[in-house]
Amino acid sequence: MNLIAVNVSTLRLGQPLPFALRNEQGVLLAHKGYVINDREEISYWTSRGMTLCVDVDAADNHRAYVGKLYEMVRSDTPLGDIADMQLAAADLDKGDAREVSAIPDWTALQIRANGLLRDPQNEQFLPRLDKLYTELNQLVEQHPDATLCALMHLSATEMQMYSATHAMLVYVVCSLAAREVLNWPADLDATLGKAALTMNIAMTAMQDELTLQNQALTAKQIEMVEQHAQRAFSMLVAMGVDNENWLLAVRHHHDRSPGPLGGKTVALRLARLIQRADTFIARLSPRAGRLSMPPNAAMQACYFDEKKHVDEAGAALIKAVGVYSPGVYVRLANGEIAVVIRRSANTTAPRVAVIINREGMPTGEMIVRETNTAIHKIIAHVPHRDVKVQVQLERLLALI
Repeated sequence: MNLIAVNVSTLRLGQPLPFALRNEQGVLLAHKGYVINDREEISYWTSRGMTLCVDVDAADNHRAYVGKLYEMVRSDTPLGDIADMQLAAADLDKGDAREVSAIPDWTALQIRANGLLRDPQNEQFLPRLDKLYTELNQLVEQHPDATLCALMHLSATEMQMYSATHAMLVYVVCSLAAREVLNWPADLDATLGKAALTMNIAMTAMQDELTLQNQALTAKQIEMVEQHAQRAFSMLVAMGVDNENWLLAVRHHHDRSPGPLGGKTVALRLARLIQRADTFIARLSPRAGRLSMPPNAAMQACYFDEKKHVDEAGAALIKAVGVYSPGVYVRLANGEIAVVIRRSANTTAPRVAVIINREGMPTGEMIVRETNTAIHKIIAHVPHRDVKVQVQLERLLALI
């Protein structure tokens, strides 16, 4: 790691960082793509004596660093000035300023989302929600398969922060269905995203507890579950949210309202898509007291509505995400066990990475396979808890 100081005055507010920001010891302070909205965040670090740095040995930064050194030498810059060189944000901002790293710090993002949604009374809740939505929106636009894979992996491995992960995942699958299948206008995405992220703010902590609970729900818990949509609506109104579609989508996100989306108001279309995604993702996620539902069974529950007819919103979700979403584990016809890493045009034949060979031994290096052939066809879902190999998320995402 080769750390070079960054000129903090060049850090642009409201724009994704074009590099990972570290302190002088190399500790990560903010991942690439993180949005700094005000100077107070920078002051928080600098007032504690930290020097904000960038690792110029990282592949994304090395060429820009060498280029700046070359420019300084060519312009006869004194050697002392070269030795004391600081990088400006623009030096490392190559190409599209909104590009987000394909492998963000997902654990940090999960922790931040969990802290946000557990503290809706915080006066900074709405600005922090805007920031979370913006990051997720960029990730799902630029790296949809990696985003699905990361969130599915986290939902299966970290149940103590289930509610926040679930909310992020519901937004991601809804956003993909809205843009790739339903062709909803792009300017509706922010309302959809913020509704999905805030649908459970009245019961975030309890939802995490229920994920770890083996016993049946108590009468008090049942009451809280039944009232949480209305309570979340009221909390958002009290915060000053005046977007009617956002508010009503939250209020009605548990309504059972089958029928074509075209016959519904915008708010109820959003609510229906969120309701279908909420149900689908919940079935795919494990609990302390039960295994995750096989994807084909979860798909069927989402695909058909309360009247056993094809549900337009549910069908759009399945078409967008696939029968086997990135991040789920599957068994292939040749006996190998793999994790899905990328969707394909054929929703039943995604790309996978093999982690256990046909003899039942870990592969070491993951082997990428296409599943559109007979020998590598997916024949079954494998519950996460049955996979004894520990898969590192960073290595997995690097294959996508």
